[in-house]
Amino acid sequence: MSQTSSARDVVAGNYRFLPGIAPFSSGVAAAGGFQVVHATLRAPIPWRDGFALIDRHLRAEGRPRAALCAIELRSPAPFTFDGFDAFNAGYQALLKEWNLLVDGANPIARTNVAPVAGAPPEPSLYGFGYTVPGATQRPTFIVAGAGEMRERGVGVEGIVRHGETSAAAMREKAAHVMRIMQARLQGLGGAWSDVTTIDIYTVQPIEPFLADTVLAPAGAAAIHGVRWFPSRPPVIGLEYEMDLRGVARELVV
Repeated sequence: MSQTSSARDVVAGNYRFLPGIAPFSSGVAAAGGFQVVHATLRAPIPWRDGFALIDRHLRAEGRPRAALCAIELRSPAPFTFDGFDAFNAGYQALLKEWNLLVDGANPIARTNVAPVAGAPPEPSLYGFGYTVPGATQRPTFIVAGAGEMRERGVGVEGIVRHGETSAAAMREKAAHVMRIMQARLQGLGGAWSDVTTIDIYTVQPIEPFLADTVLAPAGAAAIHGVRWFPSRPPVIGLEYEMDLRGVARELVV
């Protein structure tokens, strides 16, 4: 995986990240000689308890807290913009307690969605990624979740086809998010041929646009299909979200 100009190193964690916004980075990739491992919980647990689980897991693996590079959350329902900011304040405070920020920037990639069935009663940890020693043939990385927001911080006006869920509107939303995925993947120095998992989060039908808007641009990764989570993005008004990863090891903890 080639070094990119915008990616920043997390020396203590043996990975690099694409800067994003205060609550999360845009994606992470393992440094040379290391790989990203992805872990999924058998059942979500409250997110603060989840960080305690991560701490125990990393200790058992002989890895420092700094090796944590990605978080997946599940929430009871989408937040308002203000509610999302309030949640993120507590989340960022915990990352600061763990000394994970890099010169004030948050390097941890994140996805946070609200399932339509089986949602937890409070924001909960669903999965996480971390680095371990061991080079792989292909680069390993996690691309953070992104919804159909044109610009961050501009409210509903920035949402592509806000308030629309027609097949045409969903296709446009999906195409916009795919462009974000492509840019982040490229920013991490990866290629679609390195992707092992494509996740889609929406409560709207995906069949009308899946083949031509997602799988065709995904190229070699299309052979793996997609995982569709009937879920809503974390902020009210968004209808569609995606994330990606390319790993050699998947765990269930």
